[in-house]
Amino acid sequence: MHNPELARDYIARAELRLRAVDTLFDGGGWADVVRESQEVVELALKGLLRASGIEAPRLHDVSEVLLLERDRLPKLVAHDVERLAEVSKELRRDRELAFYGAEDLTPSTFYARTDALRARDGARWVVGRVVAASRE
Repeated sequence: MHNPELARDYIARAELRLRAVDTLFDGGGWADVVRESQEVVELALKGLLRASGIEAPRLHDVSEVLLLERDRLPKLVAHDVERLAEVSKELRRDRELAFYGAEDLTPSTFYARTDALRARDGARWVVGRVVAASRE
């Protein structure tokens, strides 16, 4: 927990991956936009936690930690914790399904543009809040 460079790396990689999400969106890869948006959010929020001196769990959804540790987060995001947690939880639900599908579900036909928009917008918002907080 004494490596501040790691927190910055997570956030920088989340920003870079947002560009990949845009490329997937432009190509109509709705399921891939959902999956990659989840990874963007996970990296950004784990960067936020680490930058705040909070050990990030080795889970894909850190919403519970955000809610429990709200007082240790930068003031700039403290009032956004519920929304940050909500985006994390929503995208986590779709993580495996968007990537692998299921016997009765093919990701490329199940996910639609509206799903991709929701996921991408959520990821953009989370990264924007985390980047702003990291500059505080």
